[in-house]
Amino acid sequence: MTDTTMTDAAFLSSLLTELRLPSIARNWRRIAEIADRDGWPAQKTIAALMEIEVAERTSRRIQRHRDQSETPAGKTFASFDFDAASGVRKQQLLAIGSGGDWIRNGDNLLLFGKSGTGKSHAMAAICHALIDTGKRVLFTRTIDIVQRLQTARRDLSLIDALEKLDKFDLVVLDDLSYVRKDQAETSVLFELIAHRYERHSIAITANQAFSAWNMVFPDAAMTAAAVDRLVHHATIIEMNGESYRERSAARRAESEEPPSSA
Repeated sequence: MTDTTMTDAAFLSSLLTELRLPSIARNWRRIAEIADRDGWPAQKTIAALMEIEVAERTSRRIQRHRDQSETPAGKTFASFDFDAASGVRKQQLLAIGSGGDWIRNGDNLLLFGKSGTGKSHAMAAICHALIDTGKRVLFTRTIDIVQRLQTARRDLSLIDALEKLDKFDLVVLDDLSYVRKDQAETSVLFELIAHRYERHSIAITANQAFSAWNMVFPDAAMTAAAVDRLVHHATIIEMNGESYRERSAARRAESEEPPSSA
């Protein structure tokens, strides 16, 4: 390599650093060697480098959004037991995870079922799939976001807190039924539902039907108003299978049972 070539290479590396193009900086020598060997025209060489930069930026952005989403790691469709999830159609869940009109329109998703039937796993799998399509998601326990919004209300910044959540295409309220109005003031939960109504999507997992939600909201009128806003544009799925934990415990008990004597 001549002194001039070395100078040009150093200058190019400096420019790529200045322009914040790390993927091109890592790959330009390899692509240049291929281009020189195969006689690529300049536009093909530039396009190849740009394609690498865009692909790696997309990958980094998706990983950043996945980290920020707080979605449980490993809870994907690949690890979900569809055969054990009674009342769930695989193609329906996959279609929901692909995004489409429902999340563009700010529609909601409600998963009901008793504890241990896979609601949270199914919801997390949907979230991971949506993140892969470029959507922004926040997966949170309902009690956690209620506490966060209560703090914002005490600080007179509830509106700001709700508007910050607008950056997420979907906010998941996991285990809504575990929130109790006698544990804390949950009117902030209604504020969140009302704020996102017909604008941005909400997804909920709950182990109790709507009729039991009077234990969550401060009064019957607020309960009815919250339910009305959630179901107006919503997909509702009931997961009525056997509890995964109960089934696992039964299998362990069977495997530990001593053989009967002859």
